[in-house]
Amino acid sequence: MDYRKVAEEIFKNLGGRENLVSVAHCATRLRLVTVDNSKIDKAKLEDIDGVKGVFISNGQLQLIIGTGTVNKVYDEFLAVSGMTAATKEEVKAAAAAKQPLPKRMIKSLGDVFVPILPAIVASGLMMGLVEALGKAIPSFASSDWYGFLDLFANAAFVFLPILIAISAARVFGGNIFLGAVIGMIMIHTNLINAWDVGAMNAAGTEIPTWHILFFDIQQVGYQGHVIPVIIAVWIMSKLEKWLHKHVPEMIDLFVTPLCTVLITGFLTLAIIGPIFATAETYVLEFAQWLITVGHGIGAFLMGALYPLTVVCGIHHMYNVIEAGMLAEGGLNIWMPIASAANFAQGAACLAVGLKAKNMKTKAVAIPSSLSAALGITEPAIFGVNLRFVKPLVCGMIGGACGAIVGALFGIGATSYGVTGIPGFLTTLDYSLQYAIELVVSAVIAFVLTWFVWKEEEPAAPKAAEKAPEVEAAPEVKVEKDTIYAPVEGNVIAREEIKDETFAAGVLGDGVGIEPTVGEVVAPFNGTVSALFDTKHAIGLTSSDGIELLIHVGINTVELGGKHFEAYVNTGDEVKAGQKLVSFDIPAIKKAGYDVTTAVLVSNRDQVTVLKKGPAKKMDKLLTATE
Repeated sequence: MDYRKVAEEIFKNLGGRENLVSVAHCATRLRLVTVDNSKIDKAKLEDIDGVKGVFISNGQLQLIIGTGTVNKVYDEFLAVSGMTAATKEEVKAAAAAKQPLPKRMIKSLGDVFVPILPAIVASGLMMGLVEALGKAIPSFASSDWYGFLDLFANAAFVFLPILIAISAARVFGGNIFLGAVIGMIMIHTNLINAWDVGAMNAAGTEIPTWHILFFDIQQVGYQGHVIPVIIAVWIMSKLEKWLHKHVPEMIDLFVTPLCTVLITGFLTLAIIGPIFATAETYVLEFAQWLITVGHGIGAFLMGALYPLTVVCGIHHMYNVIEAGMLAEGGLNIWMPIASAANFAQGAACLAVGLKAKNMKTKAVAIPSSLSAALGITEPAIFGVNLRFVKPLVCGMIGGACGAIVGALFGIGATSYGVTGIPGFLTTLDYSLQYAIELVVSAVIAFVLTWFVWKEEEPAAPKAAEKAPEVEAAPEVKVEKDTIYAPVEGNVIAREEIKDETFAAGVLGDGVGIEPTVGEVVAPFNGTVSALFDTKHAIGLTSSDGIELLIHVGINTVELGGKHFEAYVNTGDEVKAGQKLVSFDIPAIKKAGYDVTTAVLVSNRDQVTVLKKGPAKKMDKLLTATE
């Protein structure tokens, strides 16, 4: 291959140097970010000799060139274009920066909440079940078991600002432990619990205030809030990075953390918190006017807008309105509105879970929808609906329709703090009407989501040339983005591999296989990108661009190739099922080595395990998508 010529032809069809933002490469692909993708001549790029495929994914233009050649083309491309080298992470950051501001903000929210979803989902499900049991069995509500389980159930929500702060610091590039400190400051026990402020105001109790410089800072915490924490940690991360650049190294270790916490903490309690609290007051007053004066139309609007107040973290404050309604001797007419909104979001989430093909999406969406049905919507909204936007909007429409049905029926609750299915216990006089309201909300949200939302699939790269016929390889029909078991044996989770590097996912995500037959076969059609001299590990690249490492045994590199035999070489094209390597299991074990084989994908963001337990060669094992 004439690497210079390939680089020149690629550069010629990218719209000029001014259209290029960043360039990097991985094991098989050239990765570029451009200013305007419409200036790219994709057809001509695909026709270049040496370019095996062209596709755009996550804002990146990716050209499949191949292992061992992409790095040479990359070097020539830098020389031709005059650009400087960048890492894959820098290219991803550049691609993300090109996206519209609303999309970047939603992505940031998703990045913050996805890692803490397991905690939110678990707590949400447990909280709904414990509250439902407490309402159904009054004696249980006063038992030690109730208090014990309630402690577990609400822990993630009581300390939610800390979880959010840690995750946000990771997303914004700040120190996660300093982020945790900011979260702790916002819910410190010396501050008045935010959920108690409404009761204090109703009772006419004066809230203690600090007088610092020109600010009067109320000693109130931010339990249940989302946006103030994220804003505070974003400011903290920016400040910390600035200080690291400007503070001399000899004093950076203690000056930067000290100044970061002091300045961010002050800004949070003096400015960010109060501004957000003022916004909350206006929202609550408007909401109270809508549901008491506007009633039918107001209920419709609030049924739609309620999920947005959950996003802002101010929905807990509606308890003040509900308590006021009950205190005046009436029924709680807000609860049916919130219930319709929550149930609709759960139904939209369920539609995503049932329709999605991605197993990770299913694993989050289905339990989150159950949590929403029990009245806890944070997992459904933050984990699924907000990420995909359309389910959120469909849920808002369903919630609005259900809320107006509830208003027309005049449904009222005798308590507050519980919605969804447990809400039947507080609407006994309106059980049929309440059921109709929930059904209307759920059906509309589910049907709309089912037809409106479509799962995004990464653009498929151009297929590589067909591998030459190999007499020893069986004919196996393979599916796109699917990895078949290369070894026969027992499939275990990656985390169970007895090697810290593999278990931690440093080299990629995947599984381990405890082999029963000492033979490795090709898990897809592709190319041998690397074969270690010791023959214990082999790197493969599929025709779909998946980069896979198959590592036989733990520390077996120390055997120096003994007990291993390879049947292919680097650069060979292979077919699914073709024999690649054989190894002597009894001999390796006798030498004192664990033969657990790691099967790891190194270049895909989403890896789904399709098989656990006993597996034969060429059983479906993993799927891997961008």
